[in-house]
Amino acid sequence: MARKLITMRNIIKRYYIGQPNELQILNGIDLDIHEGEFVSIVGASGSGKSTLMNMIGALDKPTEGTYYLNDTDVSSLNDKQLSEIRNKEIGFVFQTFNLIPRSNALKNVELPMLYAGVNKKDREKRAMELLKLVEMDDRYTHKPNELSGGQKQRVAIARAMANDPSIILADEPTGALDSKTGHLVMDIFHKLHKEEGKTIVLITHSPELASETERIITISDGSVISDTGYKGGADNSETEVTA
Repeated sequence: MARKLITMRNIIKRYYIGQPNELQILNGIDLDIHEGEFVSIVGASGSGKSTLMNMIGALDKPTEGTYYLNDTDVSSLNDKQLSEIRNKEIGFVFQTFNLIPRSNALKNVELPMLYAGVNKKDREKRAMELLKLVEMDDRYTHKPNELSGGQKQRVAIARAMANDPSIILADEPTGALDSKTGHLVMDIFHKLHKEEGKTIVLITHSPELASETERIITISDGSVISDTGYKGGADNSETEVTA
């Protein structure tokens, strides 16, 4: 069995704490994700999946509970430490691409390495390798406004790989793309998973998209209601959880 990369216990998230309109979004989430898994977290709008994504991505901290990512207690870190964890351990892919408009594809892929202090020569070399991996090396001088939606997302995926993160966290990565282009983008995720051994966590509202992953975790009203289970070892039975 592969080692656990993500361990969450009793993750609770509340907003407006102590106020009359206090709102609890996550209701004690327990979650384990192993190295090398391709997992989808699926749920309707308002289910809590985006809040859970923010927890996994160290974009926010839980009100209660513990979160370990690659043996680091993320739930105890300060803002500076969270920023370092995000840059080193997590590769983000967003629906809206989040590319820098004035920078070409190569510079966009280099950016996380720049923040990590990688020298210029090594940055450029790895950025070109990653653009080649996603079949965008012939567009490395193009700026985002010169690229199609699918091409932008491929650049974004290359950027997510820049610092060789522990996980790739993809939030509705095909949401802004047509069906055909979306399938091409998903093919790249499958390639990264199978050929590069990457751990991928896909956040989606689409059961069809989720069905392409090895494991499906369904969230509703801030609770995990089903989990098809880890397929890499003994813990591979489907689990149904009642809220």
